Amino acid sequence: MGRKKIQITRIMDERNRQVTFTKRKFGLMKKAYELSVLCDCEIALIIFNSTNKLFQYASTDMDKVLLKYTEYNDRALYFLIIKNSN
Repeated sequence: MGRKKIQITRIMDERNRQVTFTKRKFGLMKKAYELSVLCDCEIALIIFNSTNKLFQYASTDMDKVLLKYTEYNDRALYFLIIKNSN
């Protein structure tokens, strides 16, 4: 038997929402770590909770991963502009 599907809606009870956030945040960070190890890839995970507290995970240096992401987006935007100008 499989697991019971849950309805994905906002949890109204503040305490239950915080407990769920903490558990799922941990699970997500664990999955990110496992993916980085198993597949030898760079991962950056950035989470802001409802009070704007920052949580982050990076398989390598966060600044380097974010710089790589920014440079990738700059190149993609450049090629998109070139493609659309023709």
